[in-house]
Amino acid sequence: MDFTLHHESSADHTVVPAIDFKAALNDEQFAAVTAEPGPLLVLAGAGSGKTRTLTYRVAYLLAQGVKPGEILLLTFTNKAAKEMLHRVQDLTGYEPRRFWGGTFHSLGNRALRMYGEEIGLPKNFTILDADESETLLKLAVESEDKTFFKEKTNPRPGPLFSVLSLARNTQLSLADTVERNFPQYAEVAYRFPAFAAAYTKKKRADKVVDYDDLLELWLQLLTEKPAIAEYFNHRFRHVLVDEYQDTNTIQAQIVDQLAAHHRVMAVGDDAQCIYSWRGADFENIMTFPDRHAGTVIHRIETNYRSTPEILEFANGVLNAQPKGRHFDKELRAHRKHGQKPAVIQAMDDREQAAFILKRIQALVSDEGVSPNEIAVLYRSHFLALEMQLALTRNGIPYTITSGVKFFERQHVRDLIAILNFVYNPANTSAWNRIAILLPKVGEKGAVKIYAAAHDHARLMQQNFIDALVTDDVQSKVPKDAKPDWPNFCASLKQVYDAMNDEKPAEAVSTAIEGWYGDYMKGEYADYMDRLEELKGLIGFAGQFTQMSDLLAQIMLLNGETSEREIQPDTECIKLTTIHQAKGLEYDVVFLIGAAEGQFPGYRTIESGDFEEERRLFYVAVTRAKNELYISYPRVASRPGPGGMMLQPSRFLQELPSDLYDELRIKRSYGW
Repeated sequence: MDFTLHHESSADHTVVPAIDFKAALNDEQFAAVTAEPGPLLVLAGAGSGKTRTLTYRVAYLLAQGVKPGEILLLTFTNKAAKEMLHRVQDLTGYEPRRFWGGTFHSLGNRALRMYGEEIGLPKNFTILDADESETLLKLAVESEDKTFFKEKTNPRPGPLFSVLSLARNTQLSLADTVERNFPQYAEVAYRFPAFAAAYTKKKRADKVVDYDDLLELWLQLLTEKPAIAEYFNHRFRHVLVDEYQDTNTIQAQIVDQLAAHHRVMAVGDDAQCIYSWRGADFENIMTFPDRHAGTVIHRIETNYRSTPEILEFANGVLNAQPKGRHFDKELRAHRKHGQKPAVIQAMDDREQAAFILKRIQALVSDEGVSPNEIAVLYRSHFLALEMQLALTRNGIPYTITSGVKFFERQHVRDLIAILNFVYNPANTSAWNRIAILLPKVGEKGAVKIYAAAHDHARLMQQNFIDALVTDDVQSKVPKDAKPDWPNFCASLKQVYDAMNDEKPAEAVSTAIEGWYGDYMKGEYADYMDRLEELKGLIGFAGQFTQMSDLLAQIMLLNGETSEREIQPDTECIKLTTIHQAKGLEYDVVFLIGAAEGQFPGYRTIESGDFEEERRLFYVAVTRAKNELYISYPRVASRPGPGGMMLQPSRFLQELPSDLYDELRIKRSYGW
């Protein structure tokens, strides 16, 4: 195997145009861009021109005579890499293909194609997509235990893959990974190591790799094959990493191996590390100076996005962080003064939505703000339910950038189908949706079971729900579904009883707690989050005394939001989770649900680990350019550990009151 450095051809010697770096950059950016090679940590605050700094750093290195093939640029999305390298081309004339630039995974694939044979990986290996990975994992597990997936509370192949993947990327044991992130699988976690080993063995036999292997095996190359590590160290004289705070354990180790020469620039912001749930490790950026002796830290703190008042508020959030657990930084405004952020206490979710709706209407109609420049941010999907309803009722177009609308989410549709069927057993569409959730029950099987129950109920003049448990009906249930059948029928009966007592909220709660709750544990890796969303429906149902009114309202609203197609050029209000809003900016931002138990949520309060939630709060407020409104309901839609009454979020309570104005809602929704 040849590990010698291949020099670039003479055709690669493009003349870099003269660039006035001093004129193109502010002083902070200029200092980082022109810094002497060595370990560099660039702390780029929100809205400070991080991408511009990285782009000009590449251009500067080229102007210093560094060849494009000697620069490695690591990003988290191919889109980010392409945009950055195209900006470099505009500045320097160098084409993107002449750089090693892209995601960790894409460059891992490139490295393994070159040298994977050194660790037993054939050159013609193929990469599994997500579905193929889950199918192979299923086969591997069934080779160990044919019955594992037949137990409904055990994780199905998709959720099991999520558990194994997170453990691999964080390099934590499977036991620790389950304890921290997937507590619903605690009782069967001891089985997972054997399943993981069988899956790895199966992949190697089939000469395939999955997405995570592209990182794991690349790191294996760098740590176990010194000659290859030396080759890459010599080839890439400069390593640049974007969004360094989002690196997981493996990615940080790859960077450390590639940058053994310490000519590395890591660009990121510790205050925006909000992805631990998918493996990002806050410690990577905090300990960077420890792992790279002589690290020079550059702070880019001039913010071009927000008004001074919004930035003072954001700095207040940063100042509340524990001492010694973050890098000190202070955003400075480049823009002129505006209005202070506003904090609004509403009576409940409906009044909160009504206030925001009225303010949005004034912004658009009276102040000329484009709906595209207005965003409603929230910590969790269920917090936006009343907001979606208010916008729909008033015919205001909106898009949800964080996924499908609340009533279109799969688990929400399943639960509504249960309610619809129990209320009206003649609704065969609802029956078919829930019946096929049972093991080995397809559409034809669902029809057969329904027909048997229908015939028995008519013959015996019996309630349809009661007919489901009879021998005539059970004989039509597939063998694999029979263990679930008694619990399935009992749950439907309990929901039926709650409906007859005219308690819609209790009917919803019973449906969640019964058979479907067990089903969700096995079906969804993010079971805990989805459970919280469904519990949000309990509060919504509490507004109604008649089940017919609740179901009619749900179907009307769902129909309106589904059928009203929004044309691509239509201006829309943006509804999004804070995680999805990272990197974006809007003229006006409404942050809803800023109450204890909502943001931070009860699970965070119980764990006592608030720092990532505080960083998420910081990310939310720094999305706003001109106006920022933060609201919370005083009364919860459903009781929590603290009862019905809610307190303002601790992230508001810990701020000096002079950083914001309190707006009081009059019952006419004026202020």
